[in-house]
Amino acid sequence: MTQTILITGATGAIGPRVVNALDQVGYRIRTFSIDVPALGIFPPHIDVVIGDVMDKTSVESIMQGVDAVVHMAALLHIVNPPPEMREKYERVNIGGTATVVEAAIKAGVKRVVLFSTIAVYGHSDGRVLNELSPTDPDTFYAQTKLAAEQIVLNARGVNGQQLGTVLRLGAVYGSRIKGNYERLTRALAGNRFIPVGSGLNRRTLVYDKDVGRAVELAVSHPAAAGRIFNVTDGGFHALNEIIESICAALGRKPPRLSLPVSPVRWAAGLLEDGARVFGRSSPVTRATIDKYTEDIAVDSRWIQDELGFRPQYDLKTGWKETIREGRENR
Repeated sequence: MTQTILITGATGAIGPRVVNALDQVGYRIRTFSIDVPALGIFPPHIDVVIGDVMDKTSVESIMQGVDAVVHMAALLHIVNPPPEMREKYERVNIGGTATVVEAAIKAGVKRVVLFSTIAVYGHSDGRVLNELSPTDPDTFYAQTKLAAEQIVLNARGVNGQQLGTVLRLGAVYGSRIKGNYERLTRALAGNRFIPVGSGLNRRTLVYDKDVGRAVELAVSHPAAAGRIFNVTDGGFHALNEIIESICAALGRKPPRLSLPVSPVRWAAGLLEDGARVFGRSSPVTRATIDKYTEDIAVDSRWIQDELGFRPQYDLKTGWKETIREGRENR
């Protein structure tokens, strides 16, 4: 009998990759998103439902007949959110997760997979982090994701079996992904980017199609229940290496010059403070520079060793496909 998978937040940047990955291996897919999907984003036979994960009645309704849930719906990270946004992050990321998990338990769902983030670890400070490393989230997004993890990991079925699996994703990139890497790619494409610092700070990435493969295993593998897994491409990449891979995919040479961190951060602070005086936001802030120069290296051997996950895309092939698809979709 074909199993039914409910995917929340499926119209987001990673959603279509996850829908297609699960659809291709034969699951019946039901999506639940607050936004109407763009035309052609899903295969035509997908069961599409519009709704809000904070609406208990709607969530309980769409949970009927579901075997597993992939919970992606969330309020995502933004740089320097105002303090008043904390309540919204808590309402969506914690409250929404609680609503989904409670409905899943009530409906007899066998697995709940939560999309989380390696941002829950905080800064690596030169270390290599793994699933046993202490967590130290320093943003509303990461803090509320960590709280959502506990809700999922504490979930038990009618027989007391653990239902939850947490996937802590590295920085996801792909042709639909918005945010820092999209802005970096656009700046490099337009020859408008000058690196800051040595470029030796490490980053941990994963291509969006590989995320789809990880979800397949998290939904079905018996060893995934009650576990946390980091999901990455299996390596750590110096920022210079990422820039070189993007430039190679664009057919451009990487920037030859770089700027020292301290003066740039000082100048960004002046812009930020000046903009605040006039009630405006600065395009570059201290937090922007700190984010750019941060070092985070996260190990993902557990999902490879225990679930058999094998990333199919390295940095060069992932960015080559990202740029190609981006050009095709213009």
